Amino acid sequence: MINFLKKISFCLFVLFFQGVYSQSAIPNLQKKGNKTQLIVNGKPFIIRGGELGNSSATSMESMEPIWQKLTDMNLNTVLTPIYWELIEKEEGSFDFSLVDDLILKARKENLKLVFLWFGSWKNSMSSHAPAWVKLNQKKYPRVKDDKNKSHEILTPFSENNLEADLNALKKLMAHIKDFDKKDQTVIMIQVENEIGMLPTARDYHPLANEAFKKEVPKELLQYMQENKEKLVPEFLELWKKNGFKISGNWETVFGKGLQTDEIFMAWFFSKFTNKIAKAGKDSYGIPMFVNAALNAPEKKPGEYPSAGPLPHLMDVWKAAGNDIDFLAPDFYNPSFKKWNDLFTRQGDPLFIPEHRFDATAPFKGLYAIGHYEAIGFSPFSIESITDAKKEPLGRIYDLVKQLTPVIEQYKGLGKIDGVLLDKENAIQIIKLGNYEFTFKHDYTLNWSDGAKEAIWPMSSAIIIETGPDEFYIAGSGIVVTFRSLKNNALNAGILKVDQGRFDNNVWRTIRHFNGDQTHQGRHLRISVGDYEIQKLKLYTYE
Repeated sequence: MINFLKKISFCLFVLFFQGVYSQSAIPNLQKKGNKTQLIVNGKPFIIRGGELGNSSATSMESMEPIWQKLTDMNLNTVLTPIYWELIEKEEGSFDFSLVDDLILKARKENLKLVFLWFGSWKNSMSSHAPAWVKLNQKKYPRVKDDKNKSHEILTPFSENNLEADLNALKKLMAHIKDFDKKDQTVIMIQVENEIGMLPTARDYHPLANEAFKKEVPKELLQYMQENKEKLVPEFLELWKKNGFKISGNWETVFGKGLQTDEIFMAWFFSKFTNKIAKAGKDSYGIPMFVNAALNAPEKKPGEYPSAGPLPHLMDVWKAAGNDIDFLAPDFYNPSFKKWNDLFTRQGDPLFIPEHRFDATAPFKGLYAIGHYEAIGFSPFSIESITDAKKEPLGRIYDLVKQLTPVIEQYKGLGKIDGVLLDKENAIQIIKLGNYEFTFKHDYTLNWSDGAKEAIWPMSSAIIIETGPDEFYIAGSGIVVTFRSLKNNALNAGILKVDQGRFDNNVWRTIRHFNGDQTHQGRHLRISVGDYEIQKLKLYTYE
């Protein structure tokens, strides 16, 4: 009877999961507890993504061999550039045929799309601006460095630059609305790509120099005063160092130096980008975000793309407008936890639109979805592999696909977490419900085949508390032991552990483990190279 009631309860949840969000007509973001859900076609949606290489989607012919790879890796979303230079080759004349072809093919393959707007800036540069923009520098001016040298970066201080980009995205979004609103194939837009100033911390174009001499905008100062207790510490400390001034020009308020140059540029990059996002949303209001090229600690602004949507500048980007829904990190360095902690420290949602497609990517993706309850994850150059069916990413994405309804049911309620392990970080402790879980890398078992290897492969897992003493643990390369938090005098033991899968949102047990697979009740284990979901029931005894 209890099992029957549980099945009824889960079926009712599935109906709720499928129907409760149906009041929304287009993709949108909604709060769930203390986290954020992406809602698509009326249901919560976790992006199992992959970003295409920069030139792969320039024609449908170049895309033809790629689609099968995407579905073989269990993707549900493709991140693909839309190139300003290809949709508006002549000023005011738009060709959306490539956009339409991508949408139609994605629908056929049961995939969603996140379009990356390669407009004014792509990796700081203006490489994808149309020829009619590039060839008319007088009307569409570029940035200048401190030696008065121009660079192929459109200055954000030009109204002509703004209006040209704004008009293009506005037309694009209006077309997507007409072509796709019913099907919701396009679910989000990235506005520009890795915005930042190079090779100096700020622009020295005459328009920029004029703005630099002016008072700091009241809009920014008001935001700083109203949010003083919540500002990121790096930004707050700089303001404090200069006496918490609430009026004056940029150097009066923030002092002289590269930090002030960067803050100044961040304000104008963000104002520019927010205006573009607003114009796009006025046409079709789906979620829009910007991505950041992460800065190395030893580099100075201008040595990295200065003034981009980075954590230490997050308040400046937010103060300039709220038409950008969130800021997102691109990963080409190993400090995964550090940067995600920085991007989420003010309670913002996490989405990782670009991560180097290396051996660690699948496991970091699962960790992000578990620990940060991320909207999604996407390795870059997803089409670069040769045998998609053998990719660990596909195995991890299959686990996420099965667990999505469970993840979304418990999202934001303090019942989900994740671990990320390697040889240097072989142990992680999580407290969930009435138990403390010690996760160890599988190779910590000295009888494991790889225990003596110099480098251990990365491993990860997600854990979800679904009821008193009940949990799902999914991942690869982990060993888990348990301790009671309610009473230290009691032992925690395994009452039952099953390996299984969700088929059509219904759990199906494949094997029951209470013997050698659990070391006679001592631990839960998923070996390196295995990708499993295990359903765990714990109990305590004297």
